[in-house]
Amino acid sequence: MSDSLKAFYDDRKNSLASLEQDALLRKTGQDFVERSIPHKYTFNFDWMGRPIIQHAEDILAMQEIIFRMQPDLIVETGVAHGGSSVFYASMCRLMGKGHVVGIDIDIRPHNRLALEEHPMYEHITLIEGSSTDLSVVNQVTAMAKDKRVLVILDSNHTHDHVLQELRLYSPLTHKDDYLVVFDTIVENLPDALVNDRPWGKGDNPMTAVKQFLKENGRFEVDREMEAKLIISMAPHGYLRCLKD
Repeated sequence: MSDSLKAFYDDRKNSLASLEQDALLRKTGQDFVERSIPHKYTFNFDWMGRPIIQHAEDILAMQEIIFRMQPDLIVETGVAHGGSSVFYASMCRLMGKGHVVGIDIDIRPHNRLALEEHPMYEHITLIEGSSTDLSVVNQVTAMAKDKRVLVILDSNHTHDHVLQELRLYSPLTHKDDYLVVFDTIVENLPDALVNDRPWGKGDNPMTAVKQFLKENGRFEVDREMEAKLIISMAPHGYLRCLKD
């Protein structure tokens, strides 16, 4: 690494430390998320023609993780319109390695057809079924054998479901791999913003992550990622594996 690049990264480390401590800026980011939800802000963007339904900062964070990890397999629970699957597949295409397996309890025919006709589909396998169904887990486990695996959980957001996913899919990861849990933001939102869902404050992905971290010593929250993400749907959700 050149001296100038080292100086750049040293300066970034200092910037992240100050960002982590800037309570007003972090509250501003939280306020933005809360005000944007009634407008369905994240529904406004596509990745290569498919709705991605994520904040831009989370998309950029996932790009960093994927390039850093160089995973052989990316496991995503929750497919919806497939934009995230296409994004992860496009990263695989750019890197020249990797494959995406997308799991959803209901892959609607029009979404499946659109994905099957997409130029990134050669890097995607779709599995219809519950992510916690053992037959699905066993199928994914077989695909993950002897591979470096990135796990991304973004399906049913209740505490019990996410905790079960964490327990079932975390064994696929190894040291320095990532397990990313989306929509942990629910714990920080006013009840009025999620009162039409089966999850809410006290029953959501963040509560599941907190319990999982208490019972599983292999993971920690990536504090650097936490510091840099001012606007995110996944606070405390970027988990790094510490050991095999």
